[in-house]
Amino acid sequence: MAHASMVLLWEEDEMNVQEPRLHLRGESRFIDDQPLPENLLYGAVFVSPIAHGRLNGLNLKEAEKIPGVEIIITEASIPGENQIGSIFPDEPLLADQNLHYQGQAIALVIARSPEIASAGVRAMQAEIEELEPVFDPRRAAAMDMLICPPRTFSSGDVEKSWQNCSLIVEGRVDSGGQEHLYLETQGALALPTDNGGLKIISATQNPTLVQRMTARVTGLSMHRIEVEVHRLGGAFGGKEEQATAWAVMAGLAAVTLKKPVKLVLRRGEDMRCTGKRHPYSSDYRLGLDAHGRMLAYEVTFYQNAGATADLSPAILERTLFHAAGSYFIPNVKATGISCRTNLPSNTAFRGFGAPQAMFVMEAAIFKAAAAMGKDPSEIQKLNLLKNGDYFHFGMKVEHCQAEPCWQETEKRFNSDKIKQEIRAFNREHRLVKKGMAFMPVCFGISFTTIFLNQANGLVHVYTDGSVSISTGAVEMGQGVNVKILQVAAEIFSISPERIKIESTNTTRAANTSPTAASTGADLNGKATELACRIILERLRRTAAAEQGHNDPGRITIEQEQVLDTGKRTDLDWEKLITIAYLKRVSLSAQAHYATPDIHFDKKKEKGRPFAYLVYGTAIIEVTLDCLRGIYQVDSVKVVHDFGRSLNRLIDLGQAEGAIVQGIGWLTLEELLYSDQGRLLTDSLTNYKVPDIYFTPREITIHFLENPNNPLGIFNSKAVGEPPFMYGIAVYWALIEAMRAFRPDMEIPYDSPLTPEKVLLTLYK
Repeated sequence: MAHASMVLLWEEDEMNVQEPRLHLRGESRFIDDQPLPENLLYGAVFVSPIAHGRLNGLNLKEAEKIPGVEIIITEASIPGENQIGSIFPDEPLLADQNLHYQGQAIALVIARSPEIASAGVRAMQAEIEELEPVFDPRRAAAMDMLICPPRTFSSGDVEKSWQNCSLIVEGRVDSGGQEHLYLETQGALALPTDNGGLKIISATQNPTLVQRMTARVTGLSMHRIEVEVHRLGGAFGGKEEQATAWAVMAGLAAVTLKKPVKLVLRRGEDMRCTGKRHPYSSDYRLGLDAHGRMLAYEVTFYQNAGATADLSPAILERTLFHAAGSYFIPNVKATGISCRTNLPSNTAFRGFGAPQAMFVMEAAIFKAAAAMGKDPSEIQKLNLLKNGDYFHFGMKVEHCQAEPCWQETEKRFNSDKIKQEIRAFNREHRLVKKGMAFMPVCFGISFTTIFLNQANGLVHVYTDGSVSISTGAVEMGQGVNVKILQVAAEIFSISPERIKIESTNTTRAANTSPTAASTGADLNGKATELACRIILERLRRTAAAEQGHNDPGRITIEQEQVLDTGKRTDLDWEKLITIAYLKRVSLSAQAHYATPDIHFDKKKEKGRPFAYLVYGTAIIEVTLDCLRGIYQVDSVKVVHDFGRSLNRLIDLGQAEGAIVQGIGWLTLEELLYSDQGRLLTDSLTNYKVPDIYFTPREITIHFLENPNNPLGIFNSKAVGEPPFMYGIAVYWALIEAMRAFRPDMEIPYDSPLTPEKVLLTLYK
């Protein structure tokens, strides 16, 4: 069945699938909706009240006296290893003597109700010697408080290039963190099984990590631990690594007591105890020739990692990969320093370090444009990547869509007219100003940790013609299950109604990679495709034999009908399945997919780390009330390279959501901490995210026709993360509006650009 036909079929019948129907009816089950087993116990966590100190004693007596408190688990109670760090072993499940951030888990109270467990936590007392905390990454770097040694990616000869530059600009850029604010908070339900085993229903993007760390902490082998994920109520990276601790705690308690245990964080607990998007503080130096062509770029990123490694080294690595953004610069030197501070460990977030890098790059361009009297878009356009260029990490640019996306954006949305209208508006209005900015995006798709680029798929066809599919993909609202279902429906050419995507379970899909890095549909879809094709080939051979020949190449299946040399036979899907079963033909297949031709040498910092790249260009327009500092995002106009979109509705929704989230990061979403390291913005009353009133009045996304992407499933391209970076344009559009009001103002190079910051900058 042709791909275009499949898409048409899908869009006509889009609600006849499991996930959308369940969400629409409010029937989707999350951790808090699971049926409760008998004798269920509940967990609550006693956490460090300080950012840095030594735990000299823990008084449990009053808590243990509370009726209904079953047990209090501390690090001394752990039968295995008190360690859940995956990249580096620097993260104890429960604190030992050393306390490294406010919110660090010290003890786990297990009780007969959530209220009793919380009362037990309140009754506990800790004897703590407080030490001086460090929150600033630059100070941490000066004190040699590093997660890992610094890394540098380079190309050309930066030092010799400065003498050839007509203009050199330099400066500092700071970007803030961001709260994930997934709808479903962190949580897990752990159930003891026969023979001392354990089943954990977890809200995680990484079930295999939960399985591995639970095995490490409990001392059980991995095959005795089953981790299941039905779906997540959002994640955005915040459940790739940081769902692990809560699931392991629940599992440890269940193994210890041989009773089911549930642990779900309240919203405030979740916000205070979990890490955010990494704040960065960066220094840059950019050299250009007289025409605005970028010749040399040097940048140092100080990453605020928080207390433990978590995924910070991998995130910093992606920052270095994307240091030059969507531009070709022949001489680059990018250095990344991961700094250990006394904040909760910062973690994965949509974009995984690339937004921070691109924000610095755009700041450098903006400053250079101001010095040259140019519009920043002139420098952006002049330096876009082209086929045959090389990235500073050694990968050759191929199938490049940077210029086509930019040109189509200019043409489709008439950017010259937008600029003229903005200039006219600003001439006529004294206290209200408009601004606009371009943002080109180039984003690499693959895990940069190469071994993670693998997945497996298990497909069963039952005797009634229905199909069951198990993969390692975790559905968290991004539509990956729908896309995997489409893959099977297209290959078998059957109705989507016949197909069920099973929950993600470590007994059916072992050794899974996390659903992250925008790779979920590609990796798991490819594995599903391979498994389906194995079964399809068996069915074609069976059908050929039924037609009296041995040429399966003559057999096709189209819309559940079996064709021989294009002509309809008396066989349909269900009849063929029955015949295959009676002839003892296997109707099950498992397949493994590993992304080909990717590699990276960390000694040389060179290689081909990405399967392919996603491109696009956005224009963002804003209106600013210069009297009050408040603003409206008028429009976001985008040309985006989706490859050959597998599902336009899902891809459109993902792009729109990512754009609004990116705008929020650079405008409203400000994390505030006390001098003692306590998160002050720990609820929806004091942490502001874009709502329906702040959402851009217009979001227009044009799908660039680009079917040449064989490493994406059915030539599609990943969509989860790249559109987030379009939001960076909102910052510079606001700066343009501010400059229209006050041309001599000192430009802030730190985000987020909140209304308060706008007002203080305009009237400084």
